[in-house]
Amino acid sequence: MISPLIGGLQKTTNYKVVLPFYLYASIGFLVGTILLFFSTDAVNVHHFNPQTLAITHTMALAWGTMIIFGASHQLLPVLIEGKLDSDLLAYLTFGFAAIGIPILVFGFYIFDMGLTLQIGGLLINIAVIFYMVNVIASSFKSKHRNVHAWFVIMATVWLFSTTFFGLLLVLNFSYPIFNKNSLDFLAIHAHLGIVGWFVLLVIGVGSRLIPMFLISKYTNNKTLWWIFGLMNGALILFILLFLLETPTIFYYLPISMGLIAVLLFGNHCYKAYKVRIRRGVDQQVTTSLISVAQMVLPIFALIVALSILPSESNPSIAILYGFCIFFGWLTAIILGMTFKTMPFIVWNRSYRNNAHRAKTPTPKELFNDNVYKIMLYVYLIGFLTFIVGIMLLQQLILKIGAIALIIAAILYVYNVFITLTHKPKLT
Repeated sequence: MISPLIGGLQKTTNYKVVLPFYLYASIGFLVGTILLFFSTDAVNVHHFNPQTLAITHTMALAWGTMIIFGASHQLLPVLIEGKLDSDLLAYLTFGFAAIGIPILVFGFYIFDMGLTLQIGGLLINIAVIFYMVNVIASSFKSKHRNVHAWFVIMATVWLFSTTFFGLLLVLNFSYPIFNKNSLDFLAIHAHLGIVGWFVLLVIGVGSRLIPMFLISKYTNNKTLWWIFGLMNGALILFILLFLLETPTIFYYLPISMGLIAVLLFGNHCYKAYKVRIRRGVDQQVTTSLISVAQMVLPIFALIVALSILPSESNPSIAILYGFCIFFGWLTAIILGMTFKTMPFIVWNRSYRNNAHRAKTPTPKELFNDNVYKIMLYVYLIGFLTFIVGIMLLQQLILKIGAIALIIAAILYVYNVFITLTHKPKLT
């Protein structure tokens, strides 16, 4: 697997471009869990509060988006069968995002809707523009763009829509850009990022990587195009229904479209699993498969929020929805894919020129597998415990869940660090 996944990529994507994103994201994950521990009292208040906004944007940007930036710079050449257009744009993406994200999070934490948030938002938008230009230029300079590449391209466009609209909402607090309060548009901003950016990209890349790591030849482009259409259609329909202020019942249509797309993706992964050549499945791929099942949880929370307990009367439902997304399926798939992609990159950096001259360790030996397994179990305990805490509104249970997530994040950072600092060992 080293040659097709990494060997070809490293001809065009320098590891120095990619690895800083992994390190930054690992720190972002730890910061997000620490903020969660100190903010458990925000579970039963409206989601538009300093603590929840800071945690959400830490997890969405410092954790999820930064690691996706790094991985996609490495994986895009595989999807387009070409090369990354510009290393410089990748460096600029990292630089502007790395500075802008903590400024934005700090602005939310101190609830400064003025200059602090505006500067942070502007820097992040610049980073996203650099990334979008790089993705689109790389894709259209290549003659090979499969369905997975189109997922990445469209997700990138939605990402820019998310950050640009978010910047407009921030400016709207100081200048009358919209005829309504910024709070009225939060649902659009949130779902542009959740569905348009995270879900589309995770499905597009996951539908390629999961079969590859299972060593499965299963593919079904027709199904993937259906998923592509359903997800984009659901998001566009949701935005239209929201802007037209239609009755709640109409929202079940885009939700149903999204649910069908998620189930099709789950079935795609299951079929790849069934016909896999590699009979044994390691913990990293198992974690990613678990994350696919977790995608159903936020949809269920959304249905509950619409039909049983409106979020205005029970704000913990909205918190549950966000928690299942950012600390659930998104975190789970990152925990799995980090140690399926990053060790190959580091292995290639250290052993590419010596692989045929001496015995080298395998990529899996570059991180501590026992620590990874403990991290996974602690993470699952923390995730499930925190959900129980949200449902029961019990601070002690919430604190226990948050502590478990902090421990999982520390173990994750440890494994990332020992992998990144690996020194070549030839025998």
